[in-house]
Amino acid sequence: MHIISSYSFRPTRKLYYMNATQEDIDNFYHGVMPEKIMQYEGAFGTYGHPGLFLIKDAHTTLNGIGIEYRQDDDRISYPEGLLDITLPPTVFRLDLMFDDGDKEINDETVRNHIDLICKSEKEKYYHIGGICAAKENPEIIQVFSVNDQIRVLIEAELSPDDTTALQEDESSKYKHMYYHDYITGYYNWNYLWPRIAWFHNYGVQDYSFVFFDIKDFKAINVIYGHLVANQLLTDITNQMEKTDWIYFSARCDNDNFAMMIKDMPEAETREKLYEFFDSISYLDADKNYRIYYRCGIVPMRTTIEMGDRVADAGKQAKAFGTKPYKTELIFFTDEMNDKQNRAIQLRSYLDTAIARDEFMVYLQPKYDIKTEKIKGAEALIRWKYMGKNILSPGIFIPLFEEDGLITKLDDIVLKKVCIKLKEWEKQGKPLYPISVNVSRKSIGIPGLVEHLTEIVDSFGVDHSLIDFELTESAMYDNQDTMIKIIEKLKHQGFKLSMDDFGTGYSSLSLLPIMPFDTLKIDKSFVDRIGKSNEYTKSCAVVKQIIALAKDLNMRCLAEGAENKEQVDLLRDFGCEIVQGYYYSKPLPVEEYEKLL
Repeated sequence: MHIISSYSFRPTRKLYYMNATQEDIDNFYHGVMPEKIMQYEGAFGTYGHPGLFLIKDAHTTLNGIGIEYRQDDDRISYPEGLLDITLPPTVFRLDLMFDDGDKEINDETVRNHIDLICKSEKEKYYHIGGICAAKENPEIIQVFSVNDQIRVLIEAELSPDDTTALQEDESSKYKHMYYHDYITGYYNWNYLWPRIAWFHNYGVQDYSFVFFDIKDFKAINVIYGHLVANQLLTDITNQMEKTDWIYFSARCDNDNFAMMIKDMPEAETREKLYEFFDSISYLDADKNYRIYYRCGIVPMRTTIEMGDRVADAGKQAKAFGTKPYKTELIFFTDEMNDKQNRAIQLRSYLDTAIARDEFMVYLQPKYDIKTEKIKGAEALIRWKYMGKNILSPGIFIPLFEEDGLITKLDDIVLKKVCIKLKEWEKQGKPLYPISVNVSRKSIGIPGLVEHLTEIVDSFGVDHSLIDFELTESAMYDNQDTMIKIIEKLKHQGFKLSMDDFGTGYSSLSLLPIMPFDTLKIDKSFVDRIGKSNEYTKSCAVVKQIIALAKDLNMRCLAEGAENKEQVDLLRDFGCEIVQGYYYSKPLPVEEYEKLL
């Protein structure tokens, strides 16, 4: 069982519930929720998801399935036909529990986990404002099942730390400096963060969180200078200060701002925020210059649920704002939340997965388009996650590419390919080059060529049997470095391929000086040549790429051919190698061996 811990607080609230039998509880852990409760999922005014509530104090013993609501709000349509109880303000230790294949998460394992946490003095969560530890005899325990994770909230208590008193000391001569931004004179993140963590201590019942920045702020600095840019920052803080539905706000850093705002229905929140951003959408120095914003919004039901991780949620939602020349409002969703938690889980579990040898190599054969005989393969990584189901590469590869962990997977693939090539050599099987990806993150690593060569040589594999693939987009990250790496790899006798050619970067100027053996036409081009209404233009592009490859003494490989029409056209155009489902899907190594 994999566990991530944090802190959460819930104010006085109303729980609407039904009494739960053991069968109801077992069904809950299998993802089955009673419809009379589930119908209120996501309703305005709810605190989080429907869940399991275990309450035991001097007056009440309750095992129920229900959902919590904010109290006494005329805008809320409260449930009917359910039992209800008022719950007091509660500090919780929040544990996210993931199934790692060792133990099924069920009622027994969760209760055992709760007992362990409550009895252990070491299980403390250090948080701004104090040390959070589960109570030895908690009166309120809440359990939520969200997709592939269980969220366990155990009533906790907080012990203040020494820094809290210093920060809140009104007489401290450093107070203004600590809480204020030196450019605008407005509040900074140090001021806002305790209010997010302990909002109930500052007169706030609950709130939605907003995190935003200015699109193309660097351009404003360059074109108009720092004085104009700084005045814009000040104008934004002035507008935040006088807006009545903003509880607290701050300039965090650079052009990043955060706000705790009144919880409103989504349509009203959008209307208010668009009006807010429209009021600060022009420069005082140039009324013709339009300013646009990128804004992430975390609704109240999620701010309550996420506790001290709400700022990360706001940043994550904001990151989805990628459209130019418009202000974007992006609401944080459960899907984003699941992605964030999944990312934390996968990153922390990666080294364990490597030690358990959970990563496998699949090989997708490449075929000579004329003879239709096998000419090699591309190595593709697969993850038998926690020894169970195969995890889609689309989930973990982009994640590991972001933080550079992808280089660990590159090494795994190369080593496993070398092992099989050496085995096949000893068995007297015919040997064909295997393509192995070199990720963009690897390009800037000092000694990359020496590292790759050392791996291959450690298995005694002929360099000509390894075909390193580099994506076209990597050409522009650092051209000088890339050229040197390619020349060194070529000098070592390795094969080289340019992957994803034509997918958005123009590398034509570099092709003549790059000693590639193969130019790979991206699947997006191949897809279109099989469609009759796009035949003329798409075919013309593909034919020109193939002709270009030939003129540069490179072989041309087409990726993603899925039907006979595409293969026949590629053959007519002069393409030499084809890779795609028409011939074969990616295969486990054992199945690929049968083709040799």
